[in-house]
Amino acid sequence: MSIKIQPEAIASLRGFELPERLGFGTVMAPVMFRARFQDGRWSDGELIPYGPLALDPAAKVLHYAQTCFEGMKAYRNGSRVRLFRPERNAARMAHSARRLCMPPVTESLFLDGVRTMAAYCANLIPASSGESLYIRPFLIGTQPDLSVTASRAYEFYVIASPSEAYHAGNMRLWIEREDSRAAVGGTGDAKVGGNYAASLLSVSRLKERGYDQSLWLNPGNRHTVDELSGMNFFAVMDGALHTPALNGSILEGITRDSILTLARELGLEVHERDIDIDDLLKLVESGTCSEAFACGTAAIVSPISELGDDERRYRLKQAPGPVAERLRAALLDIQEGRADDRFGWMQAVDVAEN
Repeated sequence: MSIKIQPEAIASLRGFELPERLGFGTVMAPVMFRARFQDGRWSDGELIPYGPLALDPAAKVLHYAQTCFEGMKAYRNGSRVRLFRPERNAARMAHSARRLCMPPVTESLFLDGVRTMAAYCANLIPASSGESLYIRPFLIGTQPDLSVTASRAYEFYVIASPSEAYHAGNMRLWIEREDSRAAVGGTGDAKVGGNYAASLLSVSRLKERGYDQSLWLNPGNRHTVDELSGMNFFAVMDGALHTPALNGSILEGITRDSILTLARELGLEVHERDIDIDDLLKLVESGTCSEAFACGTAAIVSPISELGDDERRYRLKQAPGPVAERLRAALLDIQEGRADDRFGWMQAVDVAEN
């Protein structure tokens, strides 16, 4: 596929300056990538100025939530720009699209989009450790009719945000025993907007209690740990690393997979298994579970300092703990170019002349 670069996009890049404080996902790059699906085929992609979308009020995405997305990062090391495992994001987005009866974005078009954004936004990538260009590809159904059927027209976009880490410091988790963010046989293992919408009520309640994130339980049994709203969960017990096994209601995190790979290379004992929440709380209380952390593209690795359950608070002995710190450092060293890319995770991007 050829990529059209609109002159207005280049002009918007030339006049753009980064603010002193970035935050996460609040500063948007002045360009975006777009491709359209019509009559059974994808158009060529184009780089256009960032701006509002023109959607018919009856577009399927607005009524039946036909939308999925990805989150990924581009890193700068000197004059080099690299993406972290983008082919895994392409495959996961294709899985999410199929779950919502949407045509998967081809791997080549997906990679064209994220590489184009990284190439043209290279000068916007912050260089401090833990900072990056956060890239958000997303797919929406745009056909304007109210029948409860899959759309026949779609648009694929890639936007980007120069960002700090998503959550700095330790997190306090509230154990969500009342609600579920996904259902058995539902969309829990797909990265779709509805899953995040289903988490918002819990987030609003836990904020009132002084917590940062929900810890979701399996929707089928209501007593084993699944994940956070946007991150996977890990616990260290007697020096071994434990994480919930993929079960159909947990997103197959790319950072999760990378952490497991690094942990095994570092000689840690690793267990992917069902983790009963009541057993976990007893192990935290006794000190057998010495540390816990969450991981994800946006957050990287975030230590957990406390688990809240009804009126009780269970504090982790170490936050941050040595295992979380070691794994975070090992992952960032690869992503930011301080360590050998021995797994072939990083893909170089040719920087564009603006």
